[in-house]
Amino acid sequence: MDLRRRDRQDPVHRVHLEEEGVSHHRPAHRAPCEAAEPEDGRRLLASMLLPRAADGRIVLAVDVSNWLRPDAPTSSELLFCHVYGRGRSADQFIPGWPYSFVAALETGRTSWTAVLDAIRLGPADDATAVTAAQLREVVTRLVHAGQWRPGDADILVVMDTGYDVTRLAYVLADLPVELVGRLRSDRVMLRDAGPRRSTPRGGQPRKHGGVLTFSKPESWHTPDQTTTCDTTRYGTAEALAWDRMHPRLQARGPWLDHCGELPLIHGTLIRLKVEHLPGDRDPKPVWLWSSRTGMTGQDVDVRWQAFLRRFDLEHTFRLFKQTLGWTVPKVRDPHTADLWTWLIIAAHTQLRLARPLAEDLRRPWERPAEPRRLTPARVRRGFRHLRAKTARPAGVPKPSKPGPGRPPGSKNRRSAPRHEPGKTVKRIETLTEHVRLKQQRG
Repeated sequence: MDLRRRDRQDPVHRVHLEEEGVSHHRPAHRAPCEAAEPEDGRRLLASMLLPRAADGRIVLAVDVSNWLRPDAPTSSELLFCHVYGRGRSADQFIPGWPYSFVAALETGRTSWTAVLDAIRLGPADDATAVTAAQLREVVTRLVHAGQWRPGDADILVVMDTGYDVTRLAYVLADLPVELVGRLRSDRVMLRDAGPRRSTPRGGQPRKHGGVLTFSKPESWHTPDQTTTCDTTRYGTAEALAWDRMHPRLQARGPWLDHCGELPLIHGTLIRLKVEHLPGDRDPKPVWLWSSRTGMTGQDVDVRWQAFLRRFDLEHTFRLFKQTLGWTVPKVRDPHTADLWTWLIIAAHTQLRLARPLAEDLRRPWERPAEPRRLTPARVRRGFRHLRAKTARPAGVPKPSKPGPGRPPGSKNRRSAPRHEPGKTVKRIETLTEHVRLKQQRG
């Protein structure tokens, strides 16, 4: 696929790529990542036609994918990335560049997502703070582009375990978003304390109510909503929802700098249990927490179904790495890796726009696909044949001769500096240590 061939009048080729030294003649039709900085690409991606859920709302997914660089000691700003293994105790921590992606999800079973943003996490970054700032910028761009207007349903943001969904819900409370995150099965949630009651001894009223332990069914109270539906892949799905559940916050981690009393962040706790998984495996229940309260049974079904669509982003990551070659270049500078990442996002966007025009050039062993239901790999396979349909294709890139480089036989007398991977800023865990450091500084 020649990424420089494009036609500015065809919508397929409006999203084109530009490497260093490639000029464009019509700046009014610039596409994502055409400028040197990716800010123009972020704004244009937010202004494009986005997929929506069945109820018309925008569903965003946030997740991290790693560009592993285990043999690159001269590359800076590397972190230890958690890589999941196939066996027990097979997880590893490998140096690399983690990237946080935000993408819009489609409804139904599909492998397509609309990637809207990508940010590399640095050694001194806090993952929760970076994610909050990233989501705020994405939602702000969507609002400015007219994708969301007052009166529309809130933008739904789904995320997996590893994200502090309650902290993000508190930080992004001023935005028209609703966060749905997966919780670990060893967590607990608290009920409301109920109406204020006076006691003979007086004192401060209770702040928390009873405890709901995920792993102890005897601690569960009667759910506020119970839904059951049949699915094609998982059999019968049963969802239990408890309204106005909140976690017990402590003055540590992201809440160290919080002024005043810690808040009560209410939401809806959802327990999803399916009959079976593909391969007749015994499934474990999935616990979700939504920042919205007062849900109906239909609202509960919309939330867990939107969360299941989050796994479509995994197909996008696999396409980036295995088909588009995201992690193939052995670049040293992390800023070069950022530009290459945006080139891959632009190429993926170009393939997404070519869905209605690409032909199904399937292999003999592949099943026929319905029109407009081609997978990203099949669209890429037929993308090269779209040049015959363009009215004014761009000229062929002119090849250039490489530079002379280092003379043969000479030695490299200036070795590149080496960098140790890992965090450079230690997180303060306790309030006592936080106060002690403040006293030392002040």
